[in-house]
Amino acid sequence: MKRERATEMLHEMLDNLDAGSRPLDLIDEVYVFGSYARGALQPGDLDVAVVHRTDTEFTEHVVGALMYGRDPMAGMKRALKGSKRGFQFQFNQNDRLPEGAEPRLLWKRGDTRATAEARLQGMTADPSAGRAPRDAMIEQFEGLDRWIPLPMRTRLVELLNAGGIEIRRIELTAAEPTSPAAVAALGRRWKPDSPLRRAAAAAVRYTEDTGMSPPSVWVQGQPLDHRRDQYGAGALWINLGWYHFDQLVFRLREGAQSLEIVRPTRTQPLHALHITVCDATVLPPL
Repeated sequence: MKRERATEMLHEMLDNLDAGSRPLDLIDEVYVFGSYARGALQPGDLDVAVVHRTDTEFTEHVVGALMYGRDPMAGMKRALKGSKRGFQFQFNQNDRLPEGAEPRLLWKRGDTRATAEARLQGMTADPSAGRAPRDAMIEQFEGLDRWIPLPMRTRLVELLNAGGIEIRRIELTAAEPTSPAAVAALGRRWKPDSPLRRAAAAAVRYTEDTGMSPPSVWVQGQPLDHRRDQYGAGALWINLGWYHFDQLVFRLREGAQSLEIVRPTRTQPLHALHITVCDATVLPPL
C-alpha cells in the first residue's frame, strides 16, 4: 500500500484508541515497527505491537475463543482497525520481536491526541527505505506466515539455525482416527463441528497412518490415553493454534516431539509443522 494510505489507517486507529471502548480500555501502549516505521514509501502490511493488560472478563473471552478454535485477539484487532485490512498485530510480544525491529512508540495511555499525532508525524518518509524483508522466514513457513506470529517464527528459526531442531511441513488429511478410543476422547473435549476437534482428529489420524506409535500422545495439553501419559522421551505433543508455545523448548529438551497445527479451521486445509530434536545440547537452557 502507499504510505499515505497507511498513515490514514493509523489516524483512524488513533480515533479508536481515543474512544477507548471495550477492550481497548485494556491497552497501555501501541508501537509501530517494520517498513512504515523505517520510512518506506510503499510499506507492506502495517506492523503494530500492542501492550495490554488483562482482567477476568478478557481472560474468560480468550479461553472461550481458544476452546472453539477462534482467534482470541480478534475482538481487540477489530476494535483497533475496524474493517480495514493490512495490519499485522503483535500482542505483548515486544521482548520477542526480531533484532533490528526497533518499534517506535505511537500511543500510550494518558497521551493527548496532539502528543500521539506528533509521534506519528515524526515517522517521516524516507525514499531510500524500501519494504523490509519478511522477518524470520524459511521455506516451511511460506504461505502460512500470517498465521504464525513473528515472535514464534523468530524462535523456531533460531532453534533451527542453531542445529537444535528439524522442522517438517505437513498438510494433514481431514479424517477421523481409526481408534474408537481416540474418537471418544476427542468427542469428550469438543463438539463435532469444532475446528479444534477437526484439527486434532486429523493430527491423530496422521500418527496412525504414518505408524509413528509414540509412547504417548498429548492433545492440547492433555494425554489422549490416560493409561499412556509418558511426558518426556518420544512423547508427541499435538498443539492447536500455538497452544502453550512457551513450553516448546522444555518439551524438546525432555526428548518429546511437537506437531503444531498452524491454523485449526472447519473447512480449509490443515497445515502442520512437525518439530523434532536434532541436538538437545544446543537448545537454550530452561
